[in-house]
Amino acid sequence: MTLHVVRCDAVEPQPWKNGGGLTRELLAWPAGHAWSLRISVADIGADGPFSAFPGVERWFAVLEGAGVLLSLPDGRRMVQADSVPLKFRGETAPRCELLDGPTRDLNLMIMREAGRGGMQRAHAGEDFAPHAAFRALFSADALTLQIDGADAARVPAMSLLWADGGAHGVWRLVAESPPRAWWIHFEPSAT
Repeated sequence: MTLHVVRCDAVEPQPWKNGGGLTRELLAWPAGHAWSLRISVADIGADGPFSAFPGVERWFAVLEGAGVLLSLPDGRRMVQADSVPLKFRGETAPRCELLDGPTRDLNLMIMREAGRGGMQRAHAGEDFAPHAAFRALFSADALTLQIDGADAARVPAMSLLWADGGAHGVWRLVAESPPRAWWIHFEPSAT
């Protein structure tokens, strides 16, 4: 298993598909093909709609800022930095209202036909060991990742660490204070 690290500040920001903000694509996986999974960090500076992504399941988490209010078909949802990631269908392209100024946000997109996965808050000292071909950790804070009890990697702030092709073992975070971090996993559909 090889661990890869992508720092957010090393990725050039690009305009959103609909032009309403900026995004840094940290990973589109697998490489060299149409992606099955995409992880990005977006900067939202003004109210407006999200881009539509038909056929995609999305997870959204606030990294920095007061948060947002998203208008979804089943109602309005407030997402703040301490909220669990919000999952919604990419087709919905919800309208986004900033609560109190700009935000920086973590986004996970998975093509429904490609497989199953998810994103959840990561807490120091808790085990993460999904049976998945792809595992990742995004952390807004510097911390250490342990695999099977041994220090495996020092993760810089605002970075994505990921592994595929047999990602295994028990992953655990070591941090001096409660980290702002999220686990991500993905298992491709059987072909």
